[in-house]
Amino acid sequence: MCGKGVPGMNAGIIFDVDGTLLDSMPVWMDAGSRYLGKQGISPEPDLAGKLLPLTMTETAVYLKNTYRLPYSPEEIMRQINSMIMDSYGNSVRLKDGVRDLLSGLAEYHVPFAAATMTDRGAVEAAFRRLGILDLFKGIFTATETGCGKDRPDIYFAAAAATGTAVCDTWVFEDALFAAETAKRAGFKLAAVFDESSRDEWPALSAIADYRVTAASDYRSFLCLLR
Repeated sequence: MCGKGVPGMNAGIIFDVDGTLLDSMPVWMDAGSRYLGKQGISPEPDLAGKLLPLTMTETAVYLKNTYRLPYSPEEIMRQINSMIMDSYGNSVRLKDGVRDLLSGLAEYHVPFAAATMTDRGAVEAAFRRLGILDLFKGIFTATETGCGKDRPDIYFAAAAATGTAVCDTWVFEDALFAAETAKRAGFKLAAVFDESSRDEWPALSAIADYRVTAASDYRSFLCLLR
């Protein structure tokens, strides 16, 4: 049974991509290590945690400077993107419940956009293969926006695409630092559980206006918009 909630005619949604819409975090958690392995270099034990909040440009600069790589940051980005594109174009899947959620939002005419740290080419390749690309009002990337999710710029840009006020716009996030940014900026927060950020879940859940831990939670969220 559906409860009362935010009217669908006023609501907008901004989705993070990795770990929220796509079950793609394993690709990112070992991308830096796999890349260095191809160069015959042993990565530092906590490399994944250091790279996770960085944009692709920042990642390339970090790898070049830390490991004294003989390539330019642009070439490092190209090489890593080639690895990532293969996974996004061929194997990355939607998380459970996401397809039904997106279909329901489209049926209710609730506008939604994506805000992601991943470059556009990889996201569009995955979305196109999965048949969801045309459902989005826009895809906003950290690289194109010029900053990561430690600043709210990317969320404001996505909200402009949905045409909804910040206070009426939900941000779905699985990463604590990004969720905190959205929350401080005045967005409603839907916290999404992902195994890759299990340790952050208690803190993420505590600041959320809605919590997603299973596919059934997406169905319940749709009820809020009816």
